[in-house]
Amino acid sequence: MLDAALHSVHGSFRAKAGSLQFDPASGAISGELVIDAKSGQSGNGMRDRKMHKDVIESDAYPDIVFRPDRVSGSVAPQGKSSVRVHGTIRIHGVDREIEVPVVFEMGTGSWTADVHFSIPYAKWGMKNPSNLFLRVSDTVEIDLTASGAVASGGAGGQSPAQ
Repeated sequence: MLDAALHSVHGSFRAKAGSLQFDPASGAISGELVIDAKSGQSGNGMRDRKMHKDVIESDAYPDIVFRPDRVSGSVAPQGKSSVRVHGTIRIHGVDREIEVPVVFEMGTGSWTADVHFSIPYAKWGMKNPSNLFLRVSDTVEIDLTASGAVASGGAGGQSPAQ
């Protein structure tokens, strides 16, 4: 979500690939989630073309990649857990460290993760699309939901993200 002077703009991006390996005993997590930057859409063709061409430059930077490296907090073997996940996000061709709050829900053989965080895209080298008539925030709010299957052997196994 991007806040503008008179309204908020909502959009979506599709996942390309993802695989995570998590060891609940140590908090170690590895793998990556890949988002297709070219798939971004807000429902307004003109705005989307400007976003792809001038802001995220998706032809030059077609992937947004998150590589987690550790989890702070405990993930319960069943039910919901609130933790923080630290890692590196590659966006607009640059790797940056980031830590995001995550609500994991572990079920029998499956998991889901809900994440909400802000990206200060203007500070990260991307153009703010504001103009004389339209002012927008220099950060974009990200909501992400991921899910996967717990590999045999318990929560510490490999889980492909969907």
